[in-house]
Amino acid sequence: MNVVNIRSESLRKIPEKIAFHRLELAPILTLYGRMVAAGEWRDYGISCLRDVAVFSIFKRTAENPLYRIEKRPKLRNKQGMYALIGAQDQILKRGHDLGSVLGVLERRLIRAVD
Repeated sequence: MNVVNIRSESLRKIPEKIAFHRLELAPILTLYGRMVAAGEWRDYGISCLRDVAVFSIFKRTAENPLYRIEKRPKLRNKQGMYALIGAQDQILKRGHDLGSVLGVLERRLIRAVD
């Protein structure tokens, strides 16, 4: 008599969602908090999809994002899984290290405070 575990088969069919880990969110939210304090940003949104996790940054709530920080694990061995994308969908920075990708926005914070 064959026994089939239905539960394990149904769990395999559920698509895996990509999300930011707590260690990845910490530097993103730290930078976000400093930019809010400087009056540059106002709102954010997080999307966890099958292929990508997106942290969107808004100047105002009802508009398109100024920046998107994307995590695409499939690009880990190629171009790097982190990308910073601008308002017109241009890739501003791509890399393997989240800190180097966020460095572009750090420099903009220095200009905003001066």
